Amino acid sequence: MFMATLAGALALALAIVIYGGLIYIAFLIIKALRTYIKVNEGSAQSISMRKPLGESIKEHRNACGMTQDFVAGELGVSRQAVSKWESGGSLR
Repeated sequence: MFMATLAGALALALAIVIYGGLIYIAFLIIKALRTYIKVNEGSAQSISMRKPLGESIKEHRNACGMTQDFVAGELGVSRQAVSKWESGGSLR
């Protein structure tokens, strides 16, 4: 009788551990999915808030102390082409 009760108690404890583990795994999966969704929502918002390429080119050129003539010479294009890129006219 004692052995049957002990075996039943062990089986119950094992079942609790297994179900607890499954519940914990489900919790971790849900947590990971929620994090994944938040990350993707943030990146979608940042895409819509990006600066135009020409504006970024101008900011970096000015931050580095370069003139349009210098940039044009290094890239093998005219100064007018660099000016057009920065104003958003054409990026070819």
